[in-house]
Parts: sequence; structure tokens; C-alpha cells
Amino acid sequence: MAQGEELRTRIKEVMVDELMLDFEPSEIENETPIFGAEGLGLDSVDALQLVVAIEKHFGLKVGDAEKAKSVLQSVETIALAIEAQ
Repeated sequence: MAQGEELRTRIKEVMVDELMLDFEPSEIENETPIFGAEGLGLDSVDALQLVVAIEKHFGLKVGDAEKAKSVLQSVETIALAIEAQ
């Protein structure tokens, strides 16, 4: 399994591909908020797709809303959760 910067780059690629974002993976910072106007501006539908994509590509199950809220804050928080599993 990829670690470090390689993992973070892969997460960005998955997000762009799976959510059809109008960003290049390189434009997304590790700490950029995923939700909200100051971040990528994703919504709850995107969140569901992202949970499915993370499980499919990285094997990380985000089972409940509280865990999702903490994991889906930024690329960095997703990467840390994947690394910790």
C-alpha cells in the first residue's frame, strides 16, 4: 500500500476521477477542506460517492457519520485514516 506523498497523490486522483471534479489533482492541497466554500465545495452526495470510492480503492470502511465527519475533512485526514488501518 502506498504511503506518504504517493498515497496523498493517489487520493487526489481518485477524488478527481470518481467525483468528476473540475480540478487537477495537483491543484488540491493536502490540507484543503473537502467541504465548504473555502475548500473544494463538495456536498453530501459527493460525500457518499467519496466514501464508496475510498472503500473501493483503499479498503477503508467509513461506517458511520461521525467517523466520516472526522475522516473526510481533507486529503490529509483521509490519508492518515488509511495509513492507520
